[in-house]
Amino acid sequence: MIIIMKKIAWIGVGVMGRSMAGHLARSGYDVRVYNRTFEKAKSLEDEIGVKACASIGQAVTDADYIFSIVGYPKDVEEIYLGDDGIIKQAKKGALAVDMTTSSPALANELYHKGKEYGVRIMDTPVSGGDTGAKNATLSIMAGGDKEDFDEILPLFSIMGKNINYMGGAGSGQHTKAANQIALAGATAAMIEAIVYAKKVGLNPEKMLSAIASGAAGSWQITNSAPRVLSNDFAPGFFIKHFVKDMEIVKKEADSCGVKLEVLETVLGLYRDMVSLGYENDGTQGLIQRYLK
Repeated sequence: MIIIMKKIAWIGVGVMGRSMAGHLARSGYDVRVYNRTFEKAKSLEDEIGVKACASIGQAVTDADYIFSIVGYPKDVEEIYLGDDGIIKQAKKGALAVDMTTSSPALANELYHKGKEYGVRIMDTPVSGGDTGAKNATLSIMAGGDKEDFDEILPLFSIMGKNINYMGGAGSGQHTKAANQIALAGATAAMIEAIVYAKKVGLNPEKMLSAIASGAAGSWQITNSAPRVLSNDFAPGFFIKHFVKDMEIVKKEADSCGVKLEVLETVLGLYRDMVSLGYENDGTQGLIQRYLK
């Protein structure tokens, strides 16, 4: 029996997208990639075994599944709603999966717009940063039609470990919003624990070892704190993108009358980082604000 592998288009090969597309290509799928900077996509042909495309239309025209992970909601609008965008260029019946952290309202809009053109669309933002992308251990939060989730689940399983169907269109983005609320507090708290330890004369590595397995333990302490201690501020997750995420959450919270005081405080800290010129550092770079 001949097994026909589905064709995949991948839009956006940044810090996380390049690794995620690579996992699919190495699993035997025919993967075509598009990136706004063509050279980035072209460089991956030999590295991860994909085919670079010069336009979205060229990438998606005969794809069965389309994945996207870009920077901002405006980028999502452009790649989905433009004349050369996914919705107008994809074949009928294709399933498009947006993994960008974006607006729940936009996710809902794209879902319904896709219906008009016969293109199925899901919102499935991820969490885990560059480490999760490289190790295929991402958390994936999916919104859309349940039958589409069931169909795409084997591909999600190549990229992630904690994969959850959250409900209808926009539910994935709402779940990621909750994730970012929790992440905001955990990240700032980890940084302040290190700052405090240094100020009072504790060895910060010993301090982290002492608290990591107790009630204060977190992903941030295990994974991000070592980067802080080694002055490694390379972006696993850009500060500018974290600010974007928190601004989306704040807008959603304001619209439903919820005041998120911790999130707003942390958003203020990271806005300061942007104003200081650190927007392209990783989120662990927040400690530099305390050293000013």
